[in-house]
Amino acid sequence: QVQLVESGGGLVQARGSLRLSCAASGGTFSGYGMGWFRQAPGKEREFVGGISRIGGSTFYADSVKGRFTISRDNAKNTVYLRMNSLKPEDTAVYYCAVHHRGWATTNQNEYDYWGQGTQVTVSS
Repeated sequence: QVQLVESGGGLVQARGSLRLSCAASGGTFSGYGMGWFRQAPGKEREFVGGISRIGGSTFYADSVKGRFTISRDNAKNTVYLRMNSLKPEDTAVYYCAVHHRGWATTNQNEYDYWGQGTQVTVSS
């Protein structure tokens, strides 16, 4: 069983920055792919980005590419989502998730464990 705890959310003005953290416990973090997703009010949860276990390769949704960066620190069992140039449309609850096969995909149904989410609100 893997537990995930997100933190770092909050209220920020447009064009500001935030860094979200997702701390994992249980399991072997270095062996997992990790994904970030978000859900805005009244909308379905959507993929934001992911990082693989091998080489730490990353990929992102087009809507955040060039603004968001995912990284991981296996020594701390933590994955990060650095968000720059935030826009009001980035307002959502952000979730991290574990892909136990070691890669990351856009398909949320492939993820095994989820955090409780952290709220990000971007004001205009």
